[in-house]
Amino acid sequence: MVLLTEKLEKRLTINTVEISEDTTAIRSLDWNRDRFDIEFGLQNGTTYNSFIIRGEKIALVDTSHEKFRQLYFDTLAGLINPQDIDYLIVSHTEPDHSGLVKDLLQLAPDITVVASKVAIQFLEDMVHQPFKRKIVKNGDRLDLGNGHEFEFVIAPNLHWPDTIFSFDHKTQILYTCDAFGLHYCTDSTFDDNLPAIEADFQYYYDCLMGPNARSVLSALKRMAELKTIRMIATGHGPLLYHHVEELVGRYRTWSQGQTKAETPVGIFYVSEYGHSDRLAQAIANGITKTGVAVEMVDLGANVDLQELRELVGRCTGLVVGMPPASGNINIQTALSTVLGSAKEKQAIGIFETGGGDDEPTYPLLNQFRAAGLNVAFPVIEIREAPTANIYKRCEEAGTDLGQWVTRDKSIKAMKSLAADLDKALGRISGGLYIITAKKGDVSSAMLASWVSQASFKPLGFSIAVAKDRAIESLMQVGDRFVLNVLEEGNYQKLMKHFLKRFAPGADRFEGVKTQPAENGAPILGDALAYMECEVVSRMDCGDHWAVYSTVYAGRVSKPEALTAVHHRKVGNHY
Repeated sequence: MVLLTEKLEKRLTINTVEISEDTTAIRSLDWNRDRFDIEFGLQNGTTYNSFIIRGEKIALVDTSHEKFRQLYFDTLAGLINPQDIDYLIVSHTEPDHSGLVKDLLQLAPDITVVASKVAIQFLEDMVHQPFKRKIVKNGDRLDLGNGHEFEFVIAPNLHWPDTIFSFDHKTQILYTCDAFGLHYCTDSTFDDNLPAIEADFQYYYDCLMGPNARSVLSALKRMAELKTIRMIATGHGPLLYHHVEELVGRYRTWSQGQTKAETPVGIFYVSEYGHSDRLAQAIANGITKTGVAVEMVDLGANVDLQELRELVGRCTGLVVGMPPASGNINIQTALSTVLGSAKEKQAIGIFETGGGDDEPTYPLLNQFRAAGLNVAFPVIEIREAPTANIYKRCEEAGTDLGQWVTRDKSIKAMKSLAADLDKALGRISGGLYIITAKKGDVSSAMLASWVSQASFKPLGFSIAVAKDRAIESLMQVGDRFVLNVLEEGNYQKLMKHFLKRFAPGADRFEGVKTQPAENGAPILGDALAYMECEVVSRMDCGDHWAVYSTVYAGRVSKPEALTAVHHRKVGNHY
């Protein structure tokens, strides 16, 4: 309880540290943030990192999240007069890094904004006032004096289309914003405790960078042209100093594995339009939960049509985010190339992007159908700014598509196990339970039988949750849920309901009697007993997570009744 109190007391804090000569990091520590979009759970909070570099001229690399407005500007003013800043280098315009750009420019209108061409376009829509700007391309340089010469590396799609890296040749620090970061809030400035952060480092890569593995490799190639990189100053989490070579190597290895996948799913969208980028990311996360590689292609960029044809040709599935009807000819040509290169029996999914001028979805879907493609999920229609439910629906749609394209492989794997071992494994019995969870407006449920008490002090148990289950994203560390125990002889109705396949975003509880637990998750009215629980830790077990949770409340409705028991005949599938 003391630890929890301490954590709550320092919910938003800032610390500053001199990380090199003439270079100060301003680290905005968000101790309790528990979600980046619905699909990305944060068990250790996050940080938003900003940097001051003092040469003969002064540069600021990125700002912070708007929730830190007062704290950030008080801290900045204590270090430097904001009006003395000559350049603001915007690594990319995602709001958690650029949320205070408008405020800074109002405070110091003579600052010159340094960014990619796409970022400048985005900033014009964000700032709504004239500002000085310097558009940089790959290899361009900016001399601050006193040896601080910055070289820029264009790194689109890591993880926004407008991303640039900035390398200070004097200090040999590479500023990378999202790339190589992790959501991990700690007072430690650097990566001095690798075992403590490596799981979050990989999880961050899997969620944000894995779907753009080809772009990661392109950025790594450009980074190799720089001289020795002594430190990587990330936008989130500890800065990389003690393990730069090791962690960059992991990015390379993971990305090479993704791009070598023989049968990826291609996601095609226009990043500058509507909410396409985040919606595409949510679908990608759903697909990767099934173990399928993803390649994301921004049709609004300068796409090589031959490479596009080759990618579409080797994909097992395609996802298209509808571009604007009034889009330029290059976008329309790229979309036509995707359609013309599609092959019979590929999976197809289409989503609107919510820009207000989307191309009509169903005529395009019908063209894909006519070409022999199989519809993997219903069209996702956006009628308003996307909510958590919409992002969850996108994730579930991606999972459905991933399961569809791997169905033959899954069946083959089921048949590969030796018959005797298969039957022996099937003799491991378990009870029958329904896990129910709710996070904000998003709720989900699943039937579970791999549940076992794991500890007395504290009271705790483990659940095996398949990585491609819809509920998995609501069972991150710190999330709360209800374990509903089914009754022997009175479980068939609930079991049948929760075993059926739900459409993406469908209400799992329609027609089921429920009441809310104190933690907000549904308690099933026909359950024998229920327990309110909190996720404490998760262990990677191949195609499942072993989720360890503690129990803090519970009740039995029929003390004399027994728990339903599940007996299987085979052990290599449910």
